Amino acid sequence: MASAKDPFGQVLAALKDSDVLGVLSPAASATLAGRGVQVDLKGGGYLCRIGDPGDAVYVILDGEIEVRTSSPGGRDLRLVALRRGEIAGEMAALDGGRRSADMVAARRTRLWRIPRAALIEALESEPRAAVALLAEMSARLRRTNAALEARATKDLGGRLAEMLIGEQNARAVVALTQSELARRLGASREKVNRKLHEWVLDGWVEVTPSGVRLLAAQRLRSLADGHVKD
Repeated sequence: MASAKDPFGQVLAALKDSDVLGVLSPAASATLAGRGVQVDLKGGGYLCRIGDPGDAVYVILDGEIEVRTSSPGGRDLRLVALRRGEIAGEMAALDGGRRSADMVAARRTRLWRIPRAALIEALESEPRAAVALLAEMSARLRRTNAALEARATKDLGGRLAEMLIGEQNARAVVALTQSELARRLGASREKVNRKLHEWVLDGWVEVTPSGVRLLAAQRLRSLADGHVKD
């Protein structure tokens, strides 16, 4: 595994693991990595904003990038979260258009910025990567549509259960504040707090200083899947 002190090695490892650019030959990956530079963001830092030029694509070395838009009422809505080895900003980089969403670091994040020209050259030289990129973009669009559909059809309990199941760590703890959970769900903190309190009384979760601990993951999973009513 590449050391954090060896960003170039990390870039090559991330490119190799990428669903999109992992199909590039080692020589093409090295060339692409060599054209990039490292970008460091603190939690809450913007990688780009809606309307910015699509002049680069980013490989996430570590951390997490949230792709966000805003509701008509001005509330932030998280469309998707991208993590290590995933590619961010490829849509605007492909057509050279403007960014269609904000991209924000959910926590301290390191990325490798690859100019659009270098990406286009790599895709033109190795068409398999272009096909893989199209497949990934299609899959990402499906995930975004599914998230928007879930937001429209699932109640708060179902969406909250789904998020807790997806975000839990190896200790079954979701290390997010209730305010952050509410923001990601597009709900008020009060409603999220009320729902968690109900689940505490039911014995499904425990609210601790380190986050929400899942005590009845299967019940929450069934609720998220719509198999039981909240």
